[in-house]
Amino acid sequence: MKAVVFTLGCKVNGCESGSLARGLAERGWEVSDELVPADLYILNTCAVTGEAEKKSRQAIARICAVAPAARIIVCGCAAEKTPEIFAQKQNVTLVTGARQKGKILSLLDGGSAGVCLDENDSVYDELPPPETFKTRAFIKIQDGCNNFCSYCIIPYLRGRSRSRSLEGAAEEILSCGAAEAVITGIDVSSYNDGGRGLPALLLAVQNAPCRIRLGSLEVSAVTEDLLCAAKQVRDFAPHFHLSLQSGSDAVLKKMNRHYTGEEYLARVELIRRHFPDAAITTDIIAGFPTETEEDFLQTCALARRAAFSQIHCFAYSRRTGTNAAKLRDLPAEVKHERLHRLLALAEELRGAYEQKFIGKTLEFIPEEQKEDCFVGYSENYIRLYAPFGTVGQKVRVRAKERFRDGLLAGPER
Repeated sequence: MKAVVFTLGCKVNGCESGSLARGLAERGWEVSDELVPADLYILNTCAVTGEAEKKSRQAIARICAVAPAARIIVCGCAAEKTPEIFAQKQNVTLVTGARQKGKILSLLDGGSAGVCLDENDSVYDELPPPETFKTRAFIKIQDGCNNFCSYCIIPYLRGRSRSRSLEGAAEEILSCGAAEAVITGIDVSSYNDGGRGLPALLLAVQNAPCRIRLGSLEVSAVTEDLLCAAKQVRDFAPHFHLSLQSGSDAVLKKMNRHYTGEEYLARVELIRRHFPDAAITTDIIAGFPTETEEDFLQTCALARRAAFSQIHCFAYSRRTGTNAAKLRDLPAEVKHERLHRLLALAEELRGAYEQKFIGKTLEFIPEEQKEDCFVGYSENYIRLYAPFGTVGQKVRVRAKERFRDGLLAGPER
């Protein structure tokens, strides 16, 4: 029997899908993550934007085109948001939400059907670790979010923040077998196991045999304690994804983000005092409903001051049920014009950051071989291309020149 676990959305969804795939394999299924012909499909959906929700619905039709008689189980954030819509789709036999993924396989074993949502968000949903990754393992340590940013639907779908045990998280990181472990969650910054937070977890894995990289952080999480703990880690990746969203204090207040632009920059400066060459990446929303042209220009100016190495930027997407959805939306052409300018700025800043490392030694973990190049990432999240290497084995290289969407590297000497 063949099964497909197909994933849309974030790295957390990817972690959870990996756990589901492992559980299916242990039950004797032949499992794929591609939309190939199969007997069973588990579709792990996303609802972070309207476009993501649309793609989640369209995936049902794609599955039916590939396997007209297959059973389909739908889970994830889009299924949590509109379970009745998915339940009416062709071949969908079971709809669970974003909080019940640990129970999906037992529901499958028991022949459950229809809509089975679980509103309980008081306990962390333990899932078995995915199969060993060759290069990068995403280790989920936390779920849910208490921040309720005005534009974001995820806290309503994933529920309140809850954390797994420090011992369980550390054990999975230490034994993952990958070249790199990425610590991830819906809000990693809120990780708290009985008063033990992210710094304590880093200290618990400081001698890990793999590179340790942190997932997305909130501004408040960047403290002396966190950075000092990170410096104790034997192989820590100096890469901090610090969500900005806007550089305008007025817009940040409307977004319910609890910092100012200057406070954000102070945390950037703190990072660079500890890790001078750190990559600082971010998220920025273009065209939030109250954003004026002046607000947008403040965002661009702050991005330049922060000297981001990468910016994940996207146009504001109205999410029904959020506070921002009550505000008058900006015209689509305004949002997309600002997005276009942000993308150009992002490319400029990426180039400036990468240029600083030409002629320098970087630690390269090849993730795949494409044609005549091995492709992967450096410790500071620069995409590297090299004509040599072994997938999953770290090697020191010297960056030679800008190439495609990163740097071309050669032997260290």
